Amino acid sequence: MKKTERQDAILELVRRQAVSTQEDLRLLLIDRGAEVTQATLSRDIRDLGLARVATEDGVRYVLPETLAEEASPSLEGLLPQLFASIDGVNELAVLRTRPSGAQPIAEAIDAEEWPEILGTIAGENTILIVCRSAHARVEVSERLRALATR
Repeated sequence: MKKTERQDAILELVRRQAVSTQEDLRLLLIDRGAEVTQATLSRDIRDLGLARVATEDGVRYVLPETLAEEASPSLEGLLPQLFASIDGVNELAVLRTRPSGAQPIAEAIDAEEWPEILGTIAGENTILIVCRSAHARVEVSERLRALATR
């Protein structure tokens, strides 16, 4: 299956049904005859702008056009489901998530506009949080841990 066909299939699957994880999506693609690696699937998800958000029915991938400003993922909804750990040094915090959790959590952190945070960089399951100071990193880490354990 070519890249455009595979990405069209991904969009159709996400539109038609709830897809919670990359593994679920990979298995659905296999059912359609598309063998795909996790790395390729991650690139496709990024290229398509899919977001993994918390909904009333659990976490799922959604199309970018379905994300309204008020429907953007909240830290309170995402962290308890996706948080794994946080650690840091000096002004840098590293937040680890469950698979595919980094992007929506980083987006939610950025949306909070906390003055202690300069910015975030997210991968698949890791977020680098750049804080204004070591003291700010400690405060941010404590706040994120508290939100995750609610």
